[in-house]
Amino acid sequence: MVTRATTKWTAFAALVALSALFLMPFVWMVSTSLKHEARIFSGRWMPETDVRDAEDRPIVRYRGADAALLGVAEDGRYRVLVGNTEALAFQDEVEMRLRPGFHWRNYTRAFEMMRFTRNLRNTLFVCFTTVLGTVLSSSLAAYGLSRIPWRGREFVFWLVLATMMVPYQVTLIPLFAVYAKLGWIGTFKPLILPYFFGVPFYIFLLRQFFKGIPEDLSAAARIDGCTEFGIYARIILPLAKPALATTALFMFLWQWGDFLSPLVYLQDDRQYTLAVALQQFQSQHESAWGPLMAMSTVITLPVIALFFFTQRTFIQGITLTGLKG
Repeated sequence: MVTRATTKWTAFAALVALSALFLMPFVWMVSTSLKHEARIFSGRWMPETDVRDAEDRPIVRYRGADAALLGVAEDGRYRVLVGNTEALAFQDEVEMRLRPGFHWRNYTRAFEMMRFTRNLRNTLFVCFTTVLGTVLSSSLAAYGLSRIPWRGREFVFWLVLATMMVPYQVTLIPLFAVYAKLGWIGTFKPLILPYFFGVPFYIFLLRQFFKGIPEDLSAAARIDGCTEFGIYARIILPLAKPALATTALFMFLWQWGDFLSPLVYLQDDRQYTLAVALQQFQSQHESAWGPLMAMSTVITLPVIALFFFTQRTFIQGITLTGLKG
């Protein structure tokens, strides 16, 4: 007989197995970022790094003997030091000596090859400004669609929801034409200003949360002479912190990883966000898989850390949305 405990542990084991399956690409990325270039496509998951001598020179095997790798000659051959004798060797004559360990030089090379600080500054600027615009505009629109009775309110709400059914790719070219007429192409304006006019998904999310707040609170405030904006700012927003935090988190995560919009609207590489800069890094350094995976890990980890630190607020905002008070 199957007991409840058996069913529970079976479901738990299945979820753990699925989680491990979804984690495999991330684990491979982190593992690759810590491997030496010679072992990236070896099929091994364990990171390996090079063996170095007292002068921090890589040690290689050359004709059955250990040699120090000095660099690359003008003709493309390796310069190796065997004992006290320097020799030139072809690539197939040299085998890199490796040992288990983390190859941190991929990270130092990645930061040397990419202007990370500038791209990070651009990304944070876009993220924080769009989060501010989205929270302000969407909460105001949600308040008007949930707490203020007026004719046609439900029709307008359904019209707002209908805009969510139009794919972004359909409106991309018309929006680009409009922004080009306004002279916004090549600036951050197309990435920021539209979010100060409300985002349908977050309007829906906040409206459902606002409808769960008792109407008696608003009625009491109106009797005391409080304006609608005062009710919104002093009563509704403080009670809606979980939903507002969820909106801000959703928006931040979306903007952090957004690739298409910055690629379309930004033209100067000094304005690139991290997502576009990473693609540019890949196109310029196609064979530098170690540094590429290192920079991908650096860009991904802050998002994971942010979610883990805010998951309680995130889950609370989702579960409470739509509950009636």
